Amino acid sequence: METMRAVVQDTYGPPEALGVTRIPVPVARPDQALVRVRAAGIDAGTWHLTTGEPLLMRVIGMGFRGPKARVRGLAFAGEIVETGERVFGVAPGALAEFVAVDRSSLVAMPPALTFDEAAALPVSAVTALQAVRAAAPRPGDGILVLGAAGGVGHYVVQLAVAAGAHVTGVCSAPKAAFVRELGANETIDYATTDVLALPRLWDAIVDTAGDRPLAALRRILAPTGALVLVGGTGGRILGGTDRVAAAAMRNAFARQRLVGLLSRDTAADLAEVASLVADGSLRPVLDATYPLEEAGAAIAQVGAGRARGKVVVTV
Repeated sequence: METMRAVVQDTYGPPEALGVTRIPVPVARPDQALVRVRAAGIDAGTWHLTTGEPLLMRVIGMGFRGPKARVRGLAFAGEIVETGERVFGVAPGALAEFVAVDRSSLVAMPPALTFDEAAALPVSAVTALQAVRAAAPRPGDGILVLGAAGGVGHYVVQLAVAAGAHVTGVCSAPKAAFVRELGANETIDYATTDVLALPRLWDAIVDTAGDRPLAALRRILAPTGALVLVGGTGGRILGGTDRVAAAAMRNAFARQRLVGLLSRDTAADLAEVASLVADGSLRPVLDATYPLEEAGAAIAQVGAGRARGKVVVTV
């Protein structure tokens, strides 16, 4: 094929404005493989790149008037065209029928998974792995997971359980049963209970929700506990990056460990995620799947914070 279907974007805007266009199939360099994409996972980063928010992203190099990378998508699962090997990974332009990917960054798919399930792992599961690694819970430690039912949060819950921690998940009431099914020992409904007002301390907190003040979170953290901030919300300009910067500055002077996580997908961490899936410690949960033509709706669902687990686009 000389052309392929792809979700192309030239200017920032609402996800609903995205559509499918035919563009040339990418040509892989000698150190790359051409992958036939079967499914693409949607994460918060894809929403940010679509909308151009927070505005700070544009200043630091993502493109001022429109995204430098025209084709949306990051996480994918598919087959190497020349060999048929089933692989998954991260590459700009995953919302397309084909993507050219560095061979060194490709990881073999866990054999028990479908393409949709495998596409739900890169970015979100790796972020969760790095967050739990930074929190470093010991067996028996109490860990609080904010946003426990979300794309990253539902992986954090599972990994913390696998580490032997006592896991408390904060989520909405309709998602509480789901979070307990993942292994959480208890859940807190954020609509009826202010977790910041509870007379209780946690050994570690992983915040994937991003809307609570740093100082308030520290008050419910044990004196030598770890607070890990994953992403965040904070307006159109900074988008929560001020909390991450504040955590980094205060960490040098605090007994508590304050981590503003800047995750990066690596082949080593993707391989570890695949191993955790294989041994039963981790499983992707799909909330919804959309066809490529409805990728905008998938991105909008993630941006609205409505997903229970992961949202995937089939290609």
